[in-house]
Amino acid sequence: MKFQSFFSTLVLTSLALCLHLNAHAAPAVSLDEVRIALETKSTVVVDIREPGEQTAGVAKGAMLIPMGQLEKQLPDLLKSKNQPVILICQTQNRSSRFADQLAAAGYTQVSFVKGGMTQWAQQGWPMAKP
Repeated sequence: MKFQSFFSTLVLTSLALCLHLNAHAAPAVSLDEVRIALETKSTVVVDIREPGEQTAGVAKGAMLIPMGQLEKQLPDLLKSKNQPVILICQTQNRSSRFADQLAAAGYTQVSFVKGGMTQWAQQGWPMAKP
């Protein structure tokens, strides 16, 4: 009986921890969604890759702010923490983690591009030299 009670408490605690850790998870957007956002200029799209990575090309219309500088520049870039912003990096690893950090800091409309610039380039979509 004590084991069942302990196990139940452990499961509930683990579930609560998982929910807490994912409470600020930023959503992914598709390549199509970010392309439309860039074409319509409806959302700020920021390429957070480092300058050396950007030399191969960036999504046409995206702003170029390396991840290390973004948090400092974001308040000047956005009118409020509720303004939509999409982050893109090479593969989505850094942009997803950084989007989660921004969501935890109170940015309510932050997301990242699923697949990143790797998939953007594979699609042959418009790219510009920085």
